[in-house]
Amino acid sequence: MLNPPFRSPRKKVGGLYHFGRLIDKIRLHLREELAEEYRPNFGLSAGLDGHLCGFLGVSHSDLIQQVRLGKTDDEIAEWCFSNGLRPNSIQRRIWNGFAEKFGWRDVAAPFMERVKIEEGIVHRDDLVTAFDLMDALEGR
Repeated sequence: MLNPPFRSPRKKVGGLYHFGRLIDKIRLHLREELAEEYRPNFGLSAGLDGHLCGFLGVSHSDLIQQVRLGKTDDEIAEWCFSNGLRPNSIQRRIWNGFAEKFGWRDVAAPFMERVKIEEGIVHRDDLVTAFDLMDALEGR
């Protein structure tokens, strides 16, 4: 079990799930404090980081640059919305629904199963989404 210094993916920034967590991971990365366990999936295009950047229409590397400038969460969100997609309420609902279910019967399901095996929690039938797994592994 980890106790990382970043938010649950269920905490919204700019009305979007996972956005605050992504910003937290980038801040840790820039300080060279991102735990080894998180480095392989950092910014991965097939993961939630990459999906969120793709949804917003901004590159992960450009997002890193905005965080590097020392901007607040709200300033980073506004930069994304001004330079990519400014999601309306329906688009936010679509993203949040997608993100909340990521890992359940989709392309991420095999990854979830592998992590559960590696962590010795394959018996945890209650962990069906990436959010469930992240929160469980991080003690939430």
